[in-house]
Amino acid sequence: PSLSLHRCGLPREIAIELFQIFVIRGLIRQHLASNIGVAKSKIREKEPIVWEILQEVMQGHPVLLNRAPTLHRLGIQAFQPILVEGRAICLHPLVCKGFNADFDGDQMAVHVPLSLEAQTEARLLMFSHMIL
Repeated sequence: PSLSLHRCGLPREIAIELFQIFVIRGLIRQHLASNIGVAKSKIREKEPIVWEILQEVMQGHPVLLNRAPTLHRLGIQAFQPILVEGRAICLHPLVCKGFNADFDGDQMAVHVPLSLEAQTEARLLMFSHMIL
């Protein structure tokens, strides 16, 4: 496995959808877009700067992965996301048992904790390498 226990691979399509508002803010702050419409246009056109900003944003935000039904605390865990190609969420094999994942087309939900308090809670209490 090329992923650490605390990392998950998020496909670009999913990541840009989840972190879109943060990427828009980054484009505007760096004066690469004058307003939300221009920023959304850059995202739609998949300009290279969008992926750079997305990488920066993702470094600072944990994500929560959940596979229903959540019967115990290992059914929802926090991970540090990285961008991957393809359309599948990538996990380290050792965290799969907690999700009861068996790679036969299982669906998982991805959540982004927005507040600093929620992000801190995810890092301290829910990171996969801390609770296994």
